[in-house]
Amino acid sequence: MDKIAVLIPCYNESKTIEKVVKDFKERLPEAVIYVYDNNSTDDTAAIAEAAGAVVRHEYMQGKGNVIRRMFREIDAQAYIMTDGDDTYPAECAAEMAGYILSGEADMVVGDRLSSTYFTENKRMFHNFGNSIVRKSINCLFKSNIKDVMTGYRAFSYSFVKTFPVLSHGFEIETEMTIHAVDKRMPVKNVIIDYRDRPDGSESKLNTYSDGLKVLATIVRLYKNYHPFRFFTAIAALLMAIAIAFFIPVFVDFIETGLVPKIPTLVMCGFAAIAALQAYFSGMILSTMNQKNKHDFEMKLIDVYDKYMRLIKEQGGTGI
Repeated sequence: MDKIAVLIPCYNESKTIEKVVKDFKERLPEAVIYVYDNNSTDDTAAIAEAAGAVVRHEYMQGKGNVIRRMFREIDAQAYIMTDGDDTYPAECAAEMAGYILSGEADMVVGDRLSSTYFTENKRMFHNFGNSIVRKSINCLFKSNIKDVMTGYRAFSYSFVKTFPVLSHGFEIETEMTIHAVDKRMPVKNVIIDYRDRPDGSESKLNTYSDGLKVLATIVRLYKNYHPFRFFTAIAALLMAIAIAFFIPVFVDFIETGLVPKIPTLVMCGFAAIAALQAYFSGMILSTMNQKNKHDFEMKLIDVYDKYMRLIKEQGGTGI
């Protein structure tokens, strides 16, 4: 088991990967630097290996697929995840790892948005999208995460080995954030100085398509983690529609004794039934979700036991 593992997912980062590897080796000399190449068509893998990184490969395209393999293959007391584009400062890595090693946090977020992100990042819609995502998650999940989309994070062994990677691409950061909040894992925010990509280095993030995927992920995860709230909101909307259309029909019936708008009445009935179905679906799924939380707590115990065994095998002490 490594004390600190630096995880760098890469796709065509030949212009910057050497500097990133050397910066982290200098700031964290005790760390093992892992570069996972994701089908690069340039010399990213060779340059990273020459710089002193352990190079491995993930052949399924997408950042989420790379993170899944990293988390599955590597055991460490603390993990630092960063990008290979030299936008995140290695100077903050020791502080972030310190929170993990001391047991103060299970996830540390490298907060760009409270620092230089909005001035350094030249892509206007990226700035707007980050703000929307942050406000949405903090509102829906009652959290205080300063930067949801940052790729600079630190994790504990418990987080890494219990996090189910479901996303294929850049939605992975959103998943990580919501998982930590929902599972009551302590989160720390560390303000970092973000710098934009150097000339010649291109972002792999598509502002519009990936942005829509992130928003869809928020809705999907809200449904999964808070099914009662989600389906109750749908039930309330359907019942409101049913009542709004039923009132004129009822008034006509009181005044004339006739029901001239039978199709409207039938529609109101179907909407009311759908509302009841949504409400009871939310109740059932909420009970199942509570059972999943119980199972997760038991899994945490097993993961911690395994962690302590690995530590003892190395003659060290755990957190």
